[in-house]
Amino acid sequence: MSSASPKPATGPARRTVVAAAGAAGLAAALTACGSGDDSSNSSSVSGSSGSSGTRGGNNASAGGSGGGDNAAAGGVALAKTADIPEGGGEIFKDQGVVVTQPAAGTYKAFSSKCPHAGCAVGSIANGVIVCPCHNSQFSVTDGSRKAGPATTGLTAANITVSGDEIKLA
Repeated sequence: MSSASPKPATGPARRTVVAAAGAAGLAAALTACGSGDDSSNSSSVSGSSGSSGTRGGNNASAGGSGGGDNAAAGGVALAKTADIPEGGGEIFKDQGVVVTQPAAGTYKAFSSKCPHAGCAVGSIANGVIVCPCHNSQFSVTDGSRKAGPATTGLTAANITVSGDEIKLA
């Protein structure tokens, strides 16, 4: 005679919970993917030093500048032009932008959100902006995709440069 008794009902089966969690994660990832807009950007700024950022030159990334300011000229002050290394850039996490200086005196800005999975880019080295999540890489010159699973480049952001100050427009 078998003594197997039915299991008490204690909630959904583990398989059901795992499947639901996986579906929710997939939905979130698909929502984040594919949002790319290749609009152009402008260059000009006035204001004072920006807020938390990550700076990258030819082979390095380091901490950024501190303290933000909304000046009367409009826009959010990000940095002084001297804070942005030539051939590199700085990531302003709080504002969700990357500012680069691809050539002396030329400043560009892009969204810091990777178009692949929505992660924030994490470093700038050797003329490339790198996303740490899946190693997508983007040009400091125009934000275009250089490598990785991203299929589009970074979205351009508007900045203004006035004198030695850079502001997010």
